[in-house]
Amino acid sequence: MQQRGAAGSRGCALFPLLGVLFFQGVYIVLSLEIHADAHVRGYVGEKIKLKCTFKSTSDVTDKLTIDWTYRPPSSSRTVSIFHYQSFQYPTTAGTFRDRISWVGNVYKGDASISISNPTIKDNGTFSCAVKNPPDVHHNIPMTELTVTERAVVVALLLVRMGRKAAGLKKRSRSGYKKSSIEVSDDTDQEEEEACMARLCIRCAECLDSDYEETY
Repeated sequence: MQQRGAAGSRGCALFPLLGVLFFQGVYIVLSLEIHADAHVRGYVGEKIKLKCTFKSTSDVTDKLTIDWTYRPPSSSRTVSIFHYQSFQYPTTAGTFRDRISWVGNVYKGDASISISNPTIKDNGTFSCAVKNPPDVHHNIPMTELTVTERAVVVALLLVRMGRKAAGLKKRSRSGYKKSSIEVSDDTDQEEEEACMARLCIRCAECLDSDYEETY
């Protein structure tokens, strides 16, 4: 009787272990794989796409959910900015109100969103979470967004060119004879200014056109 009781107790002890192994097996097989860009750069006023893709071992159903959250720089507080379950539910409050759009396709494994009229205040960390029961275990990728002004680049180039032009004009008025080294330096400066001028023209064309980022 004691032997039977001992065997029974060993069987009971093994059952939880089998349960753990089975759970681990489910965890490994039924899981999601999510990918997102680690860094995204955008420009003030130009629509920005935050790309997020996923792979699931289960077929997509109406139980699939997608949640995008945002965390400002130097902060541990996150806020929900978008939710999806059969329909799109962008946030109706906060700084992202009326600026988040759904650009994904769950049947193609795409959970991407876009931000319209971005500003520098939108800089921060965005996270994309997807659940497709029974696939609910997954990594949560994070995207660092940096928004800058396009015009700032052009302005800095123009200021630098103006300073160099003023320096050359001042030297030409002084009337002294230039050495061969100074003539060589002037030639290099002229070539650099010509290159900067072409770059400024190109930047101006980008600003004046209906150019949009290619994602």
